[in-house]
Amino acid sequence: MATVHTLAARQHAGGQIAASMNNVSKSYGSVQALKSFNLQVRAGELTAVLGPNGAGKTTAIKLLLGLARPSTGGVSVFGGDPAIVETHVRVGAMLQVGRVPETLKVREHIDLFSSYYPQPLPIAETLGIAGIGDLRDRKFGDLSGGQKQRVLFALSICGNPDLLFLDEPTVGMDVEARHLLWEEIRQLRRRGKTIMLTTHYLEEADALADRVVVINKGSVIAEGAPQEVKARTAGKRIRCFTQLTQAMVRALPGVVNVHEDRGAMLIHTSRAEEVLRELFQRDLEISGLEVAGAGLEEAFLALTQEKTN
Repeated sequence: MATVHTLAARQHAGGQIAASMNNVSKSYGSVQALKSFNLQVRAGELTAVLGPNGAGKTTAIKLLLGLARPSTGGVSVFGGDPAIVETHVRVGAMLQVGRVPETLKVREHIDLFSSYYPQPLPIAETLGIAGIGDLRDRKFGDLSGGQKQRVLFALSICGNPDLLFLDEPTVGMDVEARHLLWEEIRQLRRRGKTIMLTTHYLEEADALADRVVVINKGSVIAEGAPQEVKARTAGKRIRCFTQLTQAMVRALPGVVNVHEDRGAMLIHTSRAEEVLRELFQRDLEISGLEVAGAGLEEAFLALTQEKTN
């Protein structure tokens, strides 16, 4: 694979900002999607933006891509207007919106998208990075959901962009394909690319991100390295098989969140010892007990729940 020394790599050494949103608000009629929103995407890093549905993630990406304008505040990409051509040719995006013609072959799609950029990657290199060399002569419409995602990933990187937006890149992929794409994203990060990732897979953000930004209801509620965000909600994760209902467990003091996990109950708590005592007293048949430190998923649930409450 050829080594590409990008401007993003040189900027990273100086800790520069590739993209920023400063005190941005965006409304669609009476609906306010973002309010007093601030975000910095540091050059050469992977920033994961997390939030529940409707939190404002898609609006933030549209503003950074120049596909929409803020109601108030400023948006900057590489120090300039995200909507101008000079910015567009340095940016790649894999989005969950829009349609790709299904009758064209994979290599035809990549050839077309590459033509929009002044210094695209060779098609063979794009196919290799995305791991789709064996799909080059197949029509897009004949591919599986996971294969289509990999083609969309290829289209986002074919222009050799300095800044890459990945919006839910592994949706529809099986576990093996997801982990393969993670490694390809890591390779791009090691080559100095700046990446902004949105995902509903919290383990994905935990595995890939240099920095995590959690948003809810149009505002940033937490940000920092993954370990810093996890530290915001000190606690434990208890996994067990129990006859107790979720409602009964959720009512226990110190329980932050409860949900089902492959037939077991997964409990996030800030008072693990007390919760364990209550579980043993209320269910003598409890089994499969596991206790571990809280992960990014538990931190995310606690933060967004706290904001809601």
